[in-house]
Amino acid sequence: MTETQNGTLLLVDDDNSFRQRLELTLSRRGYQVLSAAGIAEARALAARNRPTHAVLDMRLQDGSGLDLVSELRAANPTIRIVMLTGYGNLATAVAAVKAGAVDYLAKPADPDDIIKALAANSGDKPAPPEDPMSADRVRWEHIQRVYELCDRNVSETARRLKMHRRTLQRILAKRSPQ
Repeated sequence: MTETQNGTLLLVDDDNSFRQRLELTLSRRGYQVLSAAGIAEARALAARNRPTHAVLDMRLQDGSGLDLVSELRAANPTIRIVMLTGYGNLATAVAAVKAGAVDYLAKPADPDDIIKALAANSGDKPAPPEDPMSADRVRWEHIQRVYELCDRNVSETARRLKMHRRTLQRILAKRSPQ
């Protein structure tokens, strides 16, 4: 495979559908993407390939993506790391940045925002999004993520989201809002 224009990117996320969509988008934008579902797999890929960029999910099945930040930074001090999480809070954002991440984005993160964070010069303040997702779209994305995490079990998803099962079924039957 020929060297890509933007370098090698390690993508670590245990949400298969999200990881596959993001992998395709980042590949189209010129990155050679190494995709992993967990920490063990990511460590092996990073040791063999020495990525120049990384996009890491905070919560993984086999641990925390936060553990990988310092390891990747030790192996390559110039690596650009973006943390993603569906469970964001200030403490984990600060910990990620202190460990060496250049940005911290909440899921569902727009691929353009991830690419901007990876390409930004250090010290640049991120611009506010020009076309942010609507509240309905954010809600829909969150429901879809929980639904996938519950192995597409409507009853379990409804229980975790604290909503009536029939209401959830109607939401899932509709198309995604814009």
